Amino acid sequence: MSKRRYTNMQALLPEIEQMVESGMSHRQIEETLGLEGDRPVHNLLKRQRNKQRKLEAGILPRPQGRTRKDAAPRDIVAEQAYEIQRLRMENKLLRDFLQSVGRK
Repeated sequence: MSKRRYTNMQALLPEIEQMVESGMSHRQIEETLGLEGDRPVHNLLKRQRNKQRKLEAGILPRPQGRTRKDAAPRDIVAEQAYEIQRLRMENKLLRDFLQSVGRK
């Protein structure tokens, strides 16, 4: 059983695009760069075309994986306004409850 080899295809993208423009076939590019697997050049170029199509349509690429808690910059003013509103509603609810019970 041979050890699995990983190749960073994004690093090879400019070189592969140059080879395609010069007229080389996908199979020739794979042999030249020593790539193995099921049509790696074809799949890379297909992913790149999909990314370009989405960018032209205005769809921004999203990072993969689960987002971090502190990853997004927070709007502190909006958070404070929401917290103040929530506390005011809570105070009003408590006042109404005490008034209905007859304690105040």
